Amino acid sequence: MGARNALRVGIISDTHGLLRPEARAFAGGCDYIIHGGDIGSAAILDELSALAPLIAVKGNNDRQAWAARLPETEMIRVGGVFIYVIHDISQLDVEPHAAGAQVVVSGHSHKPLIALRDGILYVNPGSCGPRRFNLPLSMGEIRVQGTKVRARTVELVQQ
Repeated sequence: MGARNALRVGIISDTHGLLRPEARAFAGGCDYIIHGGDIGSAAILDELSALAPLIAVKGNNDRQAWAARLPETEMIRVGGVFIYVIHDISQLDVEPHAAGAQVVVSGHSHKPLIALRDGILYVNPGSCGPRRFNLPLSMGEIRVQGTKVRARTVELVQQ
């Protein structure tokens, strides 16, 4: 897949009120940004939406008034690919094939993961907010060209 015509979608989750400079830099230049929940503050949404069109879902910790407008799940189309977004994959409320999704983006676990199961690409970018346990600080991206998609996660260098 050539990067020249591919759409770049930054995937971020579990910021818990902290948008690190490394995360902001990684999200720069994206065509879209998806936040998989546990955002932590409306300011995070404002900062990310200033970088690119933002799609965000509510996480289990997003209980403040600003988060009331956020959906629990979202289905979006990027190029020729449908992406289903939910915070906690254990609460997946659709069968991705039946819903037409080729990608499922989630967060919650703070553990980066890319897995292909039954033709569906599952992407969890991990967490780039406050460090938890010994888990890495990470984000992800998907590149979409037509109906082809590839994903990666990256560990952020902590400053």
